[in-house]
Amino acid sequence: MNILTLPNEGRGSFRVEYQGIPIDRMIVDFMEKESIPGMTLAIVQAPYIPRIVGYGVSNAQTGQLASAKTIWPAAQISQAFNAVAVMQLFERGRLKLESPVSQWLDSLPQAWRAITVFELLQHASGIADYRDSAGFDPQKMYEPAELVKMVAKTPLAFEPGTDVKLSATNFLLLAQIVEKAAGQSYHDFVTENQIRYLGLRRTMFREDFPKLDNEKITPENTRHSLFTKEGRFIDPAEPAAGTRLIPDGLVATSPFLSGTLKGFADIWASAEDISTWDIALAGSILIEKPENRALIYKPTVLASGKVVPAMAGWQFQHHRGLMDIKGTVPGYSAFLSRFTDPNELVCVTLMCNREGVDLSNLARRIASAFGKKLASGVDDELFYTQESVFDVAESVLRLRGALKKMGIPVFATFDHGKNAEEAGMSMAPAVVTVFGSPSVGTKLMQANPAICLELPLKIAVWEDAEGSVWVTAPRLDLVAGRYQMQSHPIIPDMQKLLEKLVGIAANLY
Repeated sequence: MNILTLPNEGRGSFRVEYQGIPIDRMIVDFMEKESIPGMTLAIVQAPYIPRIVGYGVSNAQTGQLASAKTIWPAAQISQAFNAVAVMQLFERGRLKLESPVSQWLDSLPQAWRAITVFELLQHASGIADYRDSAGFDPQKMYEPAELVKMVAKTPLAFEPGTDVKLSATNFLLLAQIVEKAAGQSYHDFVTENQIRYLGLRRTMFREDFPKLDNEKITPENTRHSLFTKEGRFIDPAEPAAGTRLIPDGLVATSPFLSGTLKGFADIWASAEDISTWDIALAGSILIEKPENRALIYKPTVLASGKVVPAMAGWQFQHHRGLMDIKGTVPGYSAFLSRFTDPNELVCVTLMCNREGVDLSNLARRIASAFGKKLASGVDDELFYTQESVFDVAESVLRLRGALKKMGIPVFATFDHGKNAEEAGMSMAPAVVTVFGSPSVGTKLMQANPAICLELPLKIAVWEDAEGSVWVTAPRLDLVAGRYQMQSHPIIPDMQKLLEKLVGIAANLY
C-alpha cells in the first residue's frame, strides 16, 4: 500500500500563509488600516481558481456584502482588454500595428497624425492625458471628440517613440481605431470576442447594468427578500458602490461614469471573471500566435533601443515572468499580478471600493503564501516593500527626484555596493537614502527624544541574489510602538509618505 504525502507548502498546500500570517489576517489588517469597506480576492493557480473570497461590504450605505460575484470597476486593468482587441484585429488582418493613427481617425492635430497604433499601445506617443486637463470632470460624460479637444493644443511631451508616459488619451484613440477596424462599436467587439467568448457572465460595461437582474436595495430598503421566492435572486451579482477617504473619514462617491474613460478604465467585472480572463491570456485562446502575445506582454523596446519595463498598462518586474497591472478610479482601486513562469503560475486579483489604494504590497504578500520564491525575503511585518521594475540606480534616481519635487532634503546616501568594492569585496547593488524634514521629525523627538534613533527617515533599494530589485522602508507605525508613540498624529502621515515614495521609486505607471 502506498502512503500518500500531502504538500506541506506551495502548490496544493492547504496552509495559505506567509511568515506565519494567514491571508485572511493580511487582508483584514490592511482593510482596517486603509479604511476599505469591501474587497474581493481571487487567486489563480493555473488552470485552477482555488480561492475567491469577499470581505466586508460592497456598499457601505446599504450593507450589501462583498462576495465572489460582486462586480467592481477593473480600473486601468481595462487597458489590457483594449490591447487584446487590437491584437485580435491585427491577427485577422484588419489593422497594421505600424499604421499611423491618421489612417483611421480624422480631424487629429498635425503632431499626432504620424503616431502609430503600436506607439499608442506602448504609451510612447507623447500625447497629453485628458485627465490632467483643467476642464476634465470625471463625473461628467464626454464624447471622444470632446476629450481629444481638451488636449489637442497641448504640445507632445516627447518625440513619439522616444519615451513612455501613461496617457488615457492613447487608449481612447485605440478604442476608436478598434471601432473603425472592426466595423462595430468598441463595446460590441470586446463583448463578442472576449467577454461572451469566454463566458464571463459578470464582466461588462456600465451601460450593461440594466441587464442585471437584481433586487433593488437602497439605504431606505436594505433587506433582500426576493431570494426566498425566486432562485434567480440567490447569491446576486451586484455592482459595488465607491468611497473615498477625507480627513474626517470615509464618504460615498458619486456613481463612477466609467464610459468617460473609454478603452482605458471602462470595464466592470468580478474578481473571478478577471481571473478566468487572466488564465485565457496565457495561451492561444484570445491571441493565437505566441509572437503576437510577446508584443504586448514583454517590456517596450523603443526605436533607440531603450528598454522600458512596461507595455499597454502592464509593468514587468525582474522576477522571472512577473507582470502586473493596476490603478484607481473615482471610488475604487484594482490590482492584477501574474507570475507566468511555468513553475509558478500564480495570479492575484484584488478589487476594492475605496479610491487611491495601492494594493501592490498586499498582493505580493498574498502571492508569497503560495510559494516562498515569490516573496521578498524581508520581514513584511517590519518593512514595507515593493519590487521595482527598474534597476537599483534608476530606482534611486526616481526616489531622489520625488523627494526633490516634494521639497524634502536628502541628508546622506550610502552606496553599500560601491563601499564593498572599495574594500576589495563584492556584493549586489544596495543603496540607502536618508532624508527628512526637521520641522516634522523634531515634533516626534519633542514627544519622545529616544525616537531620534529612528530618524531621519530611510529607504533602501537593493538587488537580491535572483536579480530582483526591491524598494524597502520601515513600517513606522510598528516602530513607533516601541516608543509608545503609535497614536501620535504625525506617524500615519509619515508612513503614507514612505509608502508613496516606495511606489514612485518602484513603478513607471
